[in-house]
Formats: sequence, structure tokens, C-alpha cells
Amino acid sequence: MLQLNELTLNIPDTTKPRVVVVGGGFGGVNLIKNLPSKEFQVVLFDRQNYHGFWPLLYQVATAGLEADAIAEPLRKMFDEDYEDFHFRQVKVTGINPESKTVTTLVGDLSYDYLVIATGTKSNYFGNDQIKEYSFPLKQIPDALNLRSQLLQSFEQANMIVNPEVRQSLLNIVIVGGGPTGVELAGSLAEMRRHVLPNDYPGMDFSKMNIYLVEGLDRVLPPMSPESSATTLKYLQEVGINVKLNTLVESYDGKTVVFKGGEQIQTQTLIWAAGVSGAQVKGLPPEASERGRYLVNPYNQIIGYNDIFALGDVAAMKTEKWPKGHPGVAQPAIQQGKHLAKNLRKIMRQEPLEPFEYFDKGSLAIIGRNKAVADLPKNMHLTGFMAWMAWLFVHIYYLIGFRNKLVVLANWVYKFFTYENGTRLIIRPFIRKEDIAGQEFVRKQTDLD
Repeated sequence: MLQLNELTLNIPDTTKPRVVVVGGGFGGVNLIKNLPSKEFQVVLFDRQNYHGFWPLLYQVATAGLEADAIAEPLRKMFDEDYEDFHFRQVKVTGINPESKTVTTLVGDLSYDYLVIATGTKSNYFGNDQIKEYSFPLKQIPDALNLRSQLLQSFEQANMIVNPEVRQSLLNIVIVGGGPTGVELAGSLAEMRRHVLPNDYPGMDFSKMNIYLVEGLDRVLPPMSPESSATTLKYLQEVGINVKLNTLVESYDGKTVVFKGGEQIQTQTLIWAAGVSGAQVKGLPPEASERGRYLVNPYNQIIGYNDIFALGDVAAMKTEKWPKGHPGVAQPAIQQGKHLAKNLRKIMRQEPLEPFEYFDKGSLAIIGRNKAVADLPKNMHLTGFMAWMAWLFVHIYYLIGFRNKLVVLANWVYKFFTYENGTRLIIRPFIRKEDIAGQEFVRKQTDLD
């Protein structure tokens, strides 16, 4: 068995400035793509070996797309054109600003410039029980776990006699009325109407309840009130039970309890209620605020000239954005490209240019021909036009020609057939404490 002490980072020495990037998301990838290898040595650390297009993660969870349709291997993205680029799939455990080193599970590496682009992680607001039993939706493994859970629930509901247990399998609770929660609820509603009745002809899916729970007084809080109102109408039209001004108090894997006492029996609670920055240990508390690194207009973390933060993990406060930029892809993409220009300016001893965010707008889709869009100059689209805009934008920003082609083909096929991908349970999801479930899966897969 391989031991950790047998591994090393194996990064070649260099006379060029070394830029160490932590995180292969939108910010990190766009930074590296705009840094010339002849001027810099670039080292990328990430715990996974692919870049994922997370806005479509919910479609993987609902079997609309396969995981490889929204992901691209990082090594493939930076091939022969990036001769002094080095990727290592390893977790970064800390940084030391005094020695200018990054610590990983297999060793340390010095840097000239450090860029933290680690994105976000789910925020459970200190509720460990919800963290233990709910389903997050932040990474591809999360989406695959949720897909297995949903499909297993439908299979089990088809074999259950007890009506209360069957109903708990058919109740799905989504906590968080932001874009992820809204789009997931809409996708599940389309499955319930067009897909599941054909897959399970003996089941009555009118009894499948989809709840969308939001603590504030409207869905899509980051978008305009007009888009929020239209989205609420769309959600209600497709049969989503929307619960506003509602907070979750607890969930034990069987019963979700809301503040106020209301309870719902469900075996699937999906947590899309909040995120916090995925920070790296090593910087003082005053460098952060609410889980995000405080950065100046050049993306330098306050107090450091050689450490930068990008995207969701960075809080760049401006007059227009007093709480920092929104946690969507565009700020990370634009900051990555801009920082690449400024790093080259540093090397040439030229004045740095402050970052200015160009807000291209926000989009959310609820279902076929049902979408909302907030565009620059206070323009708002709804219905078919917003739906087409959403399709175009998501195809455009997918990484890789193959991914664009696969996703487009899937959507065209789905549009004409109402089919929702391949609903395969390849990797069953069983909770750690579910001994009976583990035994059932073991017996199911035993060929003897």
C-alpha cells in the first residue's frame, strides 16, 4: 500500500517567478490561461483533477447530464502551450507568509506569488445534525450521491406497502431559494411530470411533494424583485410547495423540523441555503470577514503584497458592491484575467490597475420556456427569451468543445422527447449509520 511519505511534489527548480495557485475553479483557470509560461512558472494545487462547471451541477443530480459533460481534466486544459505549468492533485493544508511557503499533504513548496482561488463550501450555520444528514450540492461527488439517493427513493417507493414510509420517500425538501434551489426544484418538477410516470407506471406521482424552503420573504434574493415574483409564479405553476420566511431547526435523516414546530417526513433534504469561503489556514483573522478574504482593488489580501484571492473566497468592497461581488462565476472569471495582467505589470514594475467588475446580469431557469434574466441597464427578460438566453450563456461558458457538444445534444434531445438522461444507479448511496441498507446493498451485489 502506498504511503504518504513516499510522495513528493516533484516541482522543478526555476529562475522565473513562481506563481502558486490554490484551486482550479473559474478564477484559477482564467488566471493561468492568461499567464505566459515564458515569464512565469505556474503551479496549480487542487484536490480534484478536473475543472467543473458548477452552475449545471443540479442537472447531474437529476440525471439530466452525466458528470463528465460538465467537467474537463485540468491537465488537458493546460497542455503543450503551457510548458512550465505543473499540476498536482493534492490538498493544501496551510500557508506560511513569513517563509513564503505552501504546505500540502505531501510536502512544502515556496512561492513568489500565491493566489487563493478555492471557492466556497456549504455553510450549515453551526448545525452539525443537518450537516450529517442533508445532501449538499457543491461538487460532482455531491451530485452523484444525490442522484443515487433520488433514484433509490423512487425504486424503494415502488416496493413499499406502508403509505407513510412511501410518502417520506416521495417528499423532497430543498432548503435555500437561491439559483441552485430554484433550478433544482424546477428540474425535479419536470422529472415528476414527464419522466417518472413512464419509468414507474404503477405509481401515483401526484403524491410526490417538492418543497422549496427560503428564510427570506422571496425566492432568488440576489435578483430583482420583478424576477423573484415571476419565479415564484413559475414555481407554483409547476407544483412546487414554496415556503417563504421559514427556517429549518433540525433534520435527523427522517424528519425535518421548522422553527415554529411544523414537521415534514422526508428521507431527502437538500441543503442549498448558504456558503462560506473555503479558506486556507495560515493567515490572521483580521485578513477575513465572514469567511472571505478581504482584498484591495488589485485582489491583494489586506496586509500582503504577494498573496492574492479571487472569486467567491475574496471580498472586494467597493461603493457599488459594499459587501463584495456576488458569488457567481463572472467575478471570478474577470478577476482571474485581470490579475494575470497585474502580475505581468508587477514584473515590469508598472503601476497596477484596479479591478472593475462588469456585471453581465443574472439568469435562472425553472423549466421549459420558464426562466428569468436580469440584464444590464435594468432590463428584465422572462419566459422563452430568458430561457433561450440561459441556454446560450451556459453552452458558451462550458470548457471544451466536447462538453459544449454533449450538453447541447442532451438538451436538444430532451426538448423533443422529454427524456431526462440515463437514470442509472451505478454507485448506491448508503448513509454510514444505515447498517440495514449496507447489508441490503451487499446482498444485492453478491453474485454467489
